[in-house]
Amino acid sequence: MQIKAVTFDVGGTLIQPWPSVGHIYAEVAARRGLKMFSAEQLNARFEAAWQARKTFEHSRHAWSELVDEVFSHPAIRLPSETFFQELYDVFAQPAAWRVFPDVTPALDALVSQGIRLGIISNWDERLRGLLRRLGLDRYFETWIISHEVGFNKPSRMIFRQAAAEFDLQPEAILHVGDSLETDIAGAREAGFHALQILRTGNQPVDGALHSLAELPARIGQLSREN
Repeated sequence: MQIKAVTFDVGGTLIQPWPSVGHIYAEVAARRGLKMFSAEQLNARFEAAWQARKTFEHSRHAWSELVDEVFSHPAIRLPSETFFQELYDVFAQPAAWRVFPDVTPALDALVSQGIRLGIISNWDERLRGLLRRLGLDRYFETWIISHEVGFNKPSRMIFRQAAAEFDLQPEAILHVGDSLETDIAGAREAGFHALQILRTGNQPVDGALHSLAELPARIGQLSREN
């Protein structure tokens, strides 16, 4: 069976916080007079808080709790009581994000080949507006966002919903993402093909993409193998 559609993870696959989560946290905090944490410290605190969570519901409340943990200090008021809303709104804006340079050329190439495209992302209510402001929304006909559907990757349900919206069998869909657990394992468990995009710091799997520019050729290879 030929690959007829490709779904993409978003964070770490198509876009990344820019220049980093810690830099943005530090900038917003500094505007409120809180300058005791460096961007590097906040990046480390964010990573520790994120990794400590086995699940994340991608809601405003969940983000508020995480940000409070990142800034936790006996001498300051929690962000949920001060600047959390401003921080939350900043990450809905394109200035806080960078589209990886290989993304738009790859999406254009896939569209020109008649490949249908979709999003499968663990994200909150800001994603649709953010991708519209970044100029990426026009590529995707199917949007499966965890906050909207009630399932997080790697649940097979979130992938199966994408297949249903495409009206395709799972084996006709390729999922591309950066996470071994949520993207690669989750997609394969649901019957999708899956390819990891190897961004900086990711643990690789055999056959990982080093650039999305490789996608059209890899799709042809997968279709021939099927």
